[in-house]
Amino acid sequence: MAAFRVFLLSPADCSGKRARMLQGLDPEHDLGRRIRGPEGAALGEVFSFVSSLYFRGKLAYARAFARPPRGQAGVHVITPCDGLRAPEDPLRLSDLRRYAGVAVDAEEARYRRPLLRDLQKHAPGWADAEVVLLGSIASPKYVDLLTEVLGPHLFFPSDFVGRGDMSRGGLMLRCVQERRELPYVPLAGTERHGPRPARLPPAAAKSAR
Repeated sequence: MAAFRVFLLSPADCSGKRARMLQGLDPEHDLGRRIRGPEGAALGEVFSFVSSLYFRGKLAYARAFARPPRGQAGVHVITPCDGLRAPEDPLRLSDLRRYAGVAVDAEEARYRRPLLRDLQKHAPGWADAEVVLLGSIASPKYVDLLTEVLGPHLFFPSDFVGRGDMSRGGLMLRCVQERRELPYVPLAGTERHGPRPARLPPAAAKSAR
């Protein structure tokens, strides 16, 4: 087991249906009101609303199992055009709209440059850590840029292979409940495609008090 572990979370789809729903929410809705206010709402909370189960699972799992080096944060969220941000950072409606206008694509300079900038800034502090990507492992939109900077320090959960987003989210939430960490494998040179695994069995019912 690595002494230190840091997690990188892939972003929510900021141009999708739930993001558009958030932009049109009645200002009386708590999250809709806060994201419109001067202080904004926490990025992790907004992305959890936008991405539902998948991002909630990633965030809960990363917070449960991060073991960052001294002086380093354990959880970083990849954004469409602001590089890496903490899940506690404020996000305002103008930020969400700005994110919606930038494709998460390795060829998109507005996405690529801030991400590489922040990876290069943090990489020296992660020299003794495993950096684990909680996100798509089959797409170059994360893998190519992250491996360019992190190389052999970049890992992913082997149980992600073959699973869809919702299955990954459910798996991570279950791991948090069971206090069970997934096994990780290096991303570079590892098979990232495979058959779809069996559906998760129903979660055990909690004992009544």
